[in-house]
Amino acid sequence: MMPGHGTSAPAPKPKVAAKTLAGVLGSAAAALGLFTMVPDEESGRKVVATIAPTGAVTVKHVSGKQYLKAYLDAVGVATACDGIATKDIKLGQTYTDAQCTTMLERELIVHAEGVVKCIPGIYGRANQAMAVVSLAYNVGVSMVCKSSIARYWNAGQWRAGCDFFPRYKFAGGRVLPGLVARRAREREICLKELPR
Repeated sequence: MMPGHGTSAPAPKPKVAAKTLAGVLGSAAAALGLFTMVPDEESGRKVVATIAPTGAVTVKHVSGKQYLKAYLDAVGVATACDGIATKDIKLGQTYTDAQCTTMLERELIVHAEGVVKCIPGIYGRANQAMAVVSLAYNVGVSMVCKSSIARYWNAGQWRAGCDFFPRYKFAGGRVLPGLVARRAREREICLKELPR
């Protein structure tokens, strides 16, 4: 082609690195913890998770029931895999292990981003990040961001914020024993390595 005639091919777009949970939270430990903790809390499923240097996550099922078909949760919401309850989930849908892992990662990233936005100091704090993203995954980012936990943590009062986890034990207007136990576990993780 002669100079000045015709069109040239557009320059290739630079590749944008995919978001990873470890990148959002500033901690691979928090990301690994969430990939094992959330399935255990939501469905009782035990998994082993590994994170590659690229941030890609591999989840291997170890034991417990896999919910590959959408079901109704304790308060009647259509849910899939390990507690994924987005507007796209419809009863009767079936998913593969890989689809469940991809959806879980996407949901954890969305919840983590929301929490980091309203509590910027959580970035890089593995134990507190694990606990609060698990809580947000269960009760919603907006509830966490309006909570006393966020207020205390934004004031640098980490222990006081951790002590509020047990208050989130209601679903459908009633106390659920499973939520009482879950909040106790989240609080215990939250308090790890915090000074007295």
